[in-house]
Amino acid sequence: MSLTKLREKPVFKLNQPDDSYKFQPTPAPVGDYPYRLKQDTPLKKNTRKLVFHVAGDTGGIKSPAFQQLIANEMAKQYFQAGTEADQPDFLYHVGDIVYHFGEAGEYQKQFFTPYKNYPQPIYAIAGNHDSDVNPAAATPYHSLDAFMEVFCGREAHVIPFCEDQERKSGMQPHIYWTLQVPMANIIGLHSNVPKFGVITEEQKNWFIEELRHAALEKAEKAIIVCIHHAPYSADVNHGSSLAMIGFMDDCFKEAGVRPDLVLSGHVHNYQRFSKTYEDGSTVPFIVCGGGGFDELHKLADPDDLNYTEESELFDDVVLKRSCVMQHGFLKLEVEKKTEGLTISGSYYAIPHQGLQEGEDAPLYEHFELLLNR
Repeated sequence: MSLTKLREKPVFKLNQPDDSYKFQPTPAPVGDYPYRLKQDTPLKKNTRKLVFHVAGDTGGIKSPAFQQLIANEMAKQYFQAGTEADQPDFLYHVGDIVYHFGEAGEYQKQFFTPYKNYPQPIYAIAGNHDSDVNPAAATPYHSLDAFMEVFCGREAHVIPFCEDQERKSGMQPHIYWTLQVPMANIIGLHSNVPKFGVITEEQKNWFIEELRHAALEKAEKAIIVCIHHAPYSADVNHGSSLAMIGFMDDCFKEAGVRPDLVLSGHVHNYQRFSKTYEDGSTVPFIVCGGGGFDELHKLADPDDLNYTEESELFDDVVLKRSCVMQHGFLKLEVEKKTEGLTISGSYYAIPHQGLQEGEDAPLYEHFELLLNR
């Protein structure tokens, strides 16, 4: 299938119905404010280089082959790494782990089984499907009950609906939280269920403070923000989120801090945007949502009148690269080099026909960012 970039800009999808009624109340945190999880002990000796995977929208109920392929290929990169420093330290999931609702009974086949052999910790923010509630469920439950059981806790505990009782839960303190690791502060947001995302005022205030706190360590650490609903997209199913664009711009301005990178899912493809701000600095906004769900999203055709790129909000945003109609995942490296702190990314795309035995996921694009310090 074509990997051609059809547009230079993001788009808004026109005439979208208001589905804000789908908003779900936020569960209580299990950890203490300000909801930080600090990993003091690196998983490898080289603390000057952080390597981790990013994938989103990995769940699915119709065609599990690609979700398994994605998980297998990321695991292979760990075992085939040339040196310990090159081994990924963890996977950061940008949401939609299970479809179509966040039911506990869906985690075994959509997450536990595909990722059984992934050798490193898996951290996550919840997507809209993880957060939604099935009104026809035989046993009533609250939004994110299962997600919290799998990823959150003061201590690692047995997950009651996981067949592998050796597998323990994560210890994330809340559904929005900051992962503090050597070389990076990774701030994870929760954008709820509605199609274009909703952020509460309480979470907004928390995010502003976390940006300011992360800036205190910016000489030594990258600042990375993760949110499920993509602020910018040129796809046909969602398009850009006006709500998330406004949220990001407001928070960056009030905090006086901009991150080095923003990662999202929600849209089932790969897109890398660059936004230039008034001071000349740029922030990449990357959509990484082709992690396995069977329905992939192409980019909007320039002649399709259901979409528009005519907005002053897009004046300083450029679509640098896209990969559509293929599943894939991202590997990021944050490293201290002679020239300064850098982020490099490698996106791997799996052909639509799958992989031959012994074949590795091919590299689609590689980019490097020298962080402005």
